[in-house]
Amino acid sequence: MSIYELPKEMPKLKIPKFWRSKAFWLAFLVIFSSSAFGFLAGLVSGGYSYLGLQDYFSKLNIELPGGSGQATEIGYIPQTSQEQATIRTVKDISPAVVSIVITKDVPIFEEYYVNPFQDFESFFGQPFQFQVPQYRQMGTEKQEVGGGTGFIISDDGMVLTNKHVVLDGEADYTVFTNEGKKYPAEVLARDPIQDLAVLKINQDKIVNAEGGLSLQPFPVAKLGDSEKLQMGQTVIAIGNAMGEFRNTVSIGVVSGLGRTITASGGSFVETIEDVIQTDAAINKGNSGGPLLNLRGEVIGINIAMVQDAQSIGFALPVNKAKKAIEQVKSLGRIVYPFVGIRYIGVTESIQKENSLQVDYGALIVRGSGGEPAISPDSPAQEAGLKENDIILEFNGEKITQERTLGKILQDYSPGDSVNLKVLRGGEEKIFQIVLGEREE
Repeated sequence: MSIYELPKEMPKLKIPKFWRSKAFWLAFLVIFSSSAFGFLAGLVSGGYSYLGLQDYFSKLNIELPGGSGQATEIGYIPQTSQEQATIRTVKDISPAVVSIVITKDVPIFEEYYVNPFQDFESFFGQPFQFQVPQYRQMGTEKQEVGGGTGFIISDDGMVLTNKHVVLDGEADYTVFTNEGKKYPAEVLARDPIQDLAVLKINQDKIVNAEGGLSLQPFPVAKLGDSEKLQMGQTVIAIGNAMGEFRNTVSIGVVSGLGRTITASGGSFVETIEDVIQTDAAINKGNSGGPLLNLRGEVIGINIAMVQDAQSIGFALPVNKAKKAIEQVKSLGRIVYPFVGIRYIGVTESIQKENSLQVDYGALIVRGSGGEPAISPDSPAQEAGLKENDIILEFNGEKITQERTLGKILQDYSPGDSVNLKVLRGGEEKIFQIVLGEREE
């Protein structure tokens, strides 16, 4: 027989009798089916359990292992808890962030040409081919002249922004929401001291379930507590970057606290104390927009950037705006207490230059242009304060470089009666004063 040939009769295999029984195969079928269904059920329930746990832990800012950070059938899965918080914050706050467009009637000029030697043509007997361009106004037209950002602080349409965004009393202001809706805005109040202003836009009328008309509430930004800020804390800035790219998002950290800056723009120049420094990109047009923490709370109002630096921007702490907001709601304007003095903060260098007895307090002096140290008919004049007096304490609180007279005054209201400890000619005196109201 060739090795490639099979034998004509194959040997028969001996199969045990119990394998050939119906009872064996019935038991085998039951066990196999149970195992297969158990495996599939475990796979499905395990998947749902993971997704359920992932959803639960995402609310706690805890990431489950295995997150790919890629787009799936259930959407994008953030790679880190910080990324989750950033995405959630931007999604929640964006409907309340608005762009402010500034328009104004701008003169239209027409160019034409004149011959300055026209009167001499008859004298010389020949025309002069010489034309000089001239311009004349041909009416006006409404043009966009600037832009900024704001955010809605009440469901009836109050908007907080920077004062320098809406400083022009002759301009018109229009608010655009992130959805593209357009609203004319009225300036309710401009802060006389801080770079803040409050606008008002009107709510849309909608048909309610009963068939009547009702006012649709606006989405509102939640205000946080800027006193709890920490250096290095992650922050998010949103604004109308360059007056063109609405709701642009940038992220950074708190780079500094308690800064003092001098901000300027056009005719606007103002020294602002106790501001937040951040490296989140704040571009032209971001002014008035919110600076947010990862909980989605507004902790600052973006005000300025350093043009010749890299990623140095500033925001006004939101706690400074809370009192102004409440005043607009209750009084319709923003008011500040008024003493009626010009002063400089006393430091060690000021003490040495002026041979003073103390290195703290507020020294009452004349203005750089010769303006009087004490304003006429002011509370300071009525109380008897004089030039070169040094106010050491305001109602029992020591005036220092950290707690300047300007900062302390913000804790009081017009009409409050306070005591001033004053150093005059080497002798301490107590003056009682009733604070006035500072006009815009």
